[in-house]
Amino acid sequence: MHEFPTGLSYDEALAIVDEVAAAHRLDTESLALPRCHGRVLAQDVDAPLALPPFDNSAMDGYAFRHADLAGQGDGLRLAGVQFAGAALALALDAGQCLRITTGAALPAGADTVAIKENVRLDGERVRIPADTVPGANVRYAGEDVRVGDRVLHAGQALTPARVSLAASLGLPSLRVARRPTVAVFTTGDELVEPGLPLGPGQIHDSNRDLLMGLLRADGLEPTAWPRLPDDPRQVEIALRDAACAFDLILTCGAVSAGEKDHVPAVLAQFGRTHFWKVRMKPGMPLLFGSLDQARFLGLPGNPVSVMATYLTFGRALIDGLQGRSEPRPRWRARLADAVDKTHPRREFIRARLSAGEDGSLYADPNPATGSHRLRAAADSNALIVIGEGPQRLAAGAVVEVLPY
Repeated sequence: MHEFPTGLSYDEALAIVDEVAAAHRLDTESLALPRCHGRVLAQDVDAPLALPPFDNSAMDGYAFRHADLAGQGDGLRLAGVQFAGAALALALDAGQCLRITTGAALPAGADTVAIKENVRLDGERVRIPADTVPGANVRYAGEDVRVGDRVLHAGQALTPARVSLAASLGLPSLRVARRPTVAVFTTGDELVEPGLPLGPGQIHDSNRDLLMGLLRADGLEPTAWPRLPDDPRQVEIALRDAACAFDLILTCGAVSAGEKDHVPAVLAQFGRTHFWKVRMKPGMPLLFGSLDQARFLGLPGNPVSVMATYLTFGRALIDGLQGRSEPRPRWRARLADAVDKTHPRREFIRARLSAGEDGSLYADPNPATGSHRLRAAADSNALIVIGEGPQRLAAGAVVEVLPY
């Protein structure tokens, strides 16, 4: 267990998350291609065929031998038509051309295609511009992918383009990492379901929808459990029950040092605490451990803390469990206003990203500072990342940003 009065550094904590995730990598499954979108690939893919698989036309036009241009006289003789998908095995003799459609196989003897709009027709004669360059508008077999090329790598996220590439190679399925099953808990006697009246001292539960939405946006299908009251026995029963059935447990709240914060004690007694507290703002009380078969991430209760800790540690844990080796994109932007940070922790500041007329990406910090101020998060679309240590950053300084 790693626990210090001031918490671990952000990088130290992230390294522990990566190490634990790697040691508890989820198993893999073979899925039909349409179900692979967004999954993490668990196999290398070598091309079983070339792309394109044959020389073909890139345009609707006329296929011919470029050597015939010099002596075409009143034009080349039209010898037939080649449509895409038809296997006519046509061949050209000297002085001939063939009408061809986009994607159709290039007939034997042809090496160039003239665009339909650029030729002049006179009955069965086709006059082709003399300045047509050799090889124009021809897609050559294997120019994109050669047989045996490694085109996809284990650990990559399967984007639509990558799934499409697998489809073009004729692959009906891929082996991918199983997505983690996720149990989501919110905690606190003060929480009330949206739509119900509030009593004295009560608030509506916003963290559940926030965390469920963040997980779903990352392609997961989380399960929302009933809210946990401030009762240690009920917290213990619910968390231990979920730990037997889920790969990952995410909780919101009850991870600080108050007398109603029972989650750390449950983890300490029945599981293993990997670390508790990270030098970050917001999100310092972050708790990470293992409970039965589940990895456990206890997020603080303030909504901006939930966002900051999920986007950093939650995503890292989920990616690690699935064996994702491809880093997520890291964005950089220029500050639209100065930032003055006086404390030593790494800070995540709400901001709105926008593109300037000069083509630069700008991050405009929201003036709200409290981690409870959800409206500021709703008005923003990113978190500015300011590293550890007091620092003043002038307007125009380049900073890392986490879009959400």
